[in-house]
Amino acid sequence: MIKVQKGTKDILPEEMALWHKMEENAKLIFSNAGYGEIRTPIFEATELFARGVGDTTDIVNKEMYTFEKSERSLTLRPENTAGVVRSFIENGMHRLSAPVKLWYKGPMFRYERPQAGRQRQFHQVGVEMFGIKDATADAEIIELAEAYLKSLGLNDLEVEINSLGCPECRENFKNKLKEVLKPYFNELCDDCKTRYDKNPLRLLDCKVDSCKEIFEKPEVKAVIQGDFICEECSEHFEELKSYLDTLGIKYSVNKLLVRGLDYYNRTVFEIKSNNLGSQNAVCGGGRYDSLVGNLGGQDTPAIGFAMGMERLYSLMKSEGNEQLDVFVVSTDKKEALKLVKYLRDNNIKTDFDFNGKKFTKQMEKASKVAKTAVILGEDEIQNNKVSIKNLATSEQITVNRDELLNNI
Repeated sequence: MIKVQKGTKDILPEEMALWHKMEENAKLIFSNAGYGEIRTPIFEATELFARGVGDTTDIVNKEMYTFEKSERSLTLRPENTAGVVRSFIENGMHRLSAPVKLWYKGPMFRYERPQAGRQRQFHQVGVEMFGIKDATADAEIIELAEAYLKSLGLNDLEVEINSLGCPECRENFKNKLKEVLKPYFNELCDDCKTRYDKNPLRLLDCKVDSCKEIFEKPEVKAVIQGDFICEECSEHFEELKSYLDTLGIKYSVNKLLVRGLDYYNRTVFEIKSNNLGSQNAVCGGGRYDSLVGNLGGQDTPAIGFAMGMERLYSLMKSEGNEQLDVFVVSTDKKEALKLVKYLRDNNIKTDFDFNGKKFTKQMEKASKVAKTAVILGEDEIQNNKVSIKNLATSEQITVNRDELLNNI
């Protein structure tokens, strides 16, 4: 028997109610804020992710699904920001009046160890805003993310923010960090030893306990907790905090928050749930003002976020199957078929028993899958009537066939 591949899973009918809720709420909340949906290809040129995500990241070095076709290197998208930026540039969206607001949903692919809420094929929902440098954009993005999560019934949330500064002040911080960590280099994990030269900021994202202990040493902690960002970046960060206060959004500043992708600058943020254990981030995002320029477009400030939908699903309370409006109960299959078609033509979710089982068996099925049973027994058929039973209250009435719609 051929089985589903490791790191992938089927999304079954009984799970779809929650998936539809995630998708429909995204459309409602993001479109109400002026964001238009964009759908980019599932695979792109490998170079897009190497240049966009960063060739020092684990995603590019270890996790991408890359293949050759007609001497071209193609990659299944491991994230969607780079693809949206490519589309923004290619389709001339910079000519539109700012801000340009986009949202997306869809499958992503990373070859990593499957675990709770994380698969090799997974789904993300996210937004991107282009053209606004002011911290008002950062505040809207964070507020929008929190509003979407709350619309799904997720309220036990914590917002963490940080500023990585601009390239100039970030470079100074990298040098200070490398200097203070140099005496502990041999104690770092293998990944952090590689990151030490290639991308020192990623050291702060390490989850290995021995590295975390090093970061808690007084001289190291003093550098990490210090105010390394320049005056302009500091003003931007203070403005963001002021806007979040105005919006009533509670947050904390986490100096270890750097995010896992190379393109971030200034604002980075995560929203965490207290119901997920150690892997508790449900949303991550930040500002990436240099990415559009790095990928060949005009320099354009930008900010966005993404959420893993499998992780959201694991937090949402099960709503069970979406019930039918009507289950037609009849031992006369022809009459049942005609009535089912009539109800479906009138946009009523309807089904019946294809095998014409005994009346009691059909009623048992109806009680499990529908709100209402419409009964066509011999008497009802002869008299052109139907019986309607409310399956929640057991109340039952009999009406003429042409009064059916008004009584459901």
